[in-house]
Amino acid sequence: MATQNNQELARIFEEMALLYEVKEDKFRQRAYHRGADTLSTLQEDVKDILDNGGQAVLEELPGIGSGLAEKIIEYLKTRHIKEHEKLKKSLPINLEELVSVEGLGPKTAALLYKKLKIKNLKDLENAARAGEIRKIKGLGKRTEENILQGIEFVKSGGGRLLLGDVLPYARELIKKIKNLEGIEKISEAGSLRRRRETIGDVDILVAAQNNKKILDYVAELPDVVKVWDRGPTKLSVHTRGGFDIDVRAIKKESWGAALQYFTGNKAHNIHLRKIAISKKYKLNEYGLFRGKKNEVAGQDEESIYKKLGMEWMPPEVRTDTGEIEAAQNRKLPKLIGYGDIRGDLQIQTDWTDGAHSTEEMAKEAKKLGLEYIAITDHTKSLGVTGGSDEKRLLKQIKEIERVNKKIKGITVLSGAEVNILKDGTLDIKDAVLKKLDVVGVSVHSNFNMSKRDMTNRIMRAMRNPHADILFHPTGRLINRRAPYELDMEAIIHEAKNTSTILEINSYPSRLDLKDEYIRMAVRAGVKLCIDTDAHSKEHLKYMEYGIAQARRGWAEKEDIVNTKPLEQFLKNLKSGKK
Repeated sequence: MATQNNQELARIFEEMALLYEVKEDKFRQRAYHRGADTLSTLQEDVKDILDNGGQAVLEELPGIGSGLAEKIIEYLKTRHIKEHEKLKKSLPINLEELVSVEGLGPKTAALLYKKLKIKNLKDLENAARAGEIRKIKGLGKRTEENILQGIEFVKSGGGRLLLGDVLPYARELIKKIKNLEGIEKISEAGSLRRRRETIGDVDILVAAQNNKKILDYVAELPDVVKVWDRGPTKLSVHTRGGFDIDVRAIKKESWGAALQYFTGNKAHNIHLRKIAISKKYKLNEYGLFRGKKNEVAGQDEESIYKKLGMEWMPPEVRTDTGEIEAAQNRKLPKLIGYGDIRGDLQIQTDWTDGAHSTEEMAKEAKKLGLEYIAITDHTKSLGVTGGSDEKRLLKQIKEIERVNKKIKGITVLSGAEVNILKDGTLDIKDAVLKKLDVVGVSVHSNFNMSKRDMTNRIMRAMRNPHADILFHPTGRLINRRAPYELDMEAIIHEAKNTSTILEINSYPSRLDLKDEYIRMAVRAGVKLCIDTDAHSKEHLKYMEYGIAQARRGWAEKEDIVNTKPLEQFLKNLKSGKK
């Protein structure tokens, strides 16, 4: 996953892509967007690549080339990119903040600056509430109302960041600390260890021979812009990435107690403490005690849970939603493992809005250990992606056949992400859908339908005999767009009746389904799949986020169809694909 240098460069390149979109420079827009995609999931630090192989090796990275390689080198030397600074001066607005509002693109943000001098989210809200936006030609009252609704949704996120943005940074920091002299134990904790879909701050626990040295190291990191609090055992800092890091230094003897205390959510921990009291114990971050000083457990988590009469439980389920009772009765589910997925069933290529070819995606998937993938480019009614019509899909099947003959050790399945039209019909004819190995269906338009109409629309699509999978079922974009109104109980019931698989989308801004809906589907016996929704080779590494989501929804390996070998997986599709 991306390192600190890679993440910051990805952020800068993405901002440059947005600015070039405003300037209608499509070539540079695509170049910087593709470069940002590569860097956001590149595991090896670009500095190490440069030090070990020079600029020539940087240029070989997908989507980088000589121009972007020079910008990377400039950043590593100066921590700035002159072209980036020049672009920001030409349009002095917080573009990243403004376009976080659903439906507000870079060009509209530029227009709002030109007409109303709107620079940030606060300016935008003030102008919308004052009725100034509706006066601009081409926008109007409806746009103003949508902007206000979008602002409220962004604000409701409470400043929480995506798991996919924070986890790579935290892993890099933990790796650096782990290499320091005198480190005995180190772990992530809190919502990050539970793999919540959004993270407020990064909690890190450390046990070391010299705690002050560790806390000093973190406080002096180049990425730290402010120290909120500093003491002998705790440090709280704010980073350039926009989130806080809390480091707690503890004694090795209390490691398990502290890790348990700082992992479960508040409700989970309160429930455990009540159980401890009922058994004449006292439980806190220092240990489990009988009386004031008689410690009976604390060096590891397992001993604490065992003394309290229950199994150890995975961090992802520590939310007081039945896991404690299940652990007491030895009935915890055997959650799907992070290495259990055999195939990825939603992958876009350069046939539509993906960055890489079918062959390139297949080679990367094989390198990651997958046994099969499905190519599911968009279809014709989603014009912004250059979606395929029937004729082009048939042509793509031939291309997939060619790739399968060329690349051994992985099977590429033909498929499509077929658009569900407003009336619930699909935008590709059944005669062509029948020829595809895997058909996914999804909503990409008319999000504001009533709950009843949207539910009926999707259920009609699920009844199509060729619709194997419902992709990103609720359509949400975390912190940007609320899910559309939907009766999920009815959708899950229809999935069971029609043998339609529900997708758990691993893309960090989606993570759709939510954990509570995954759990509902599991209880109903509905089959699920976990896909990356990859639009580039780098996105194939997103799979772990979907697996984490599945684990938080109590899903087992048997619940997920793409944990099975290819032939068994195919038997889970509708009759036309067996």
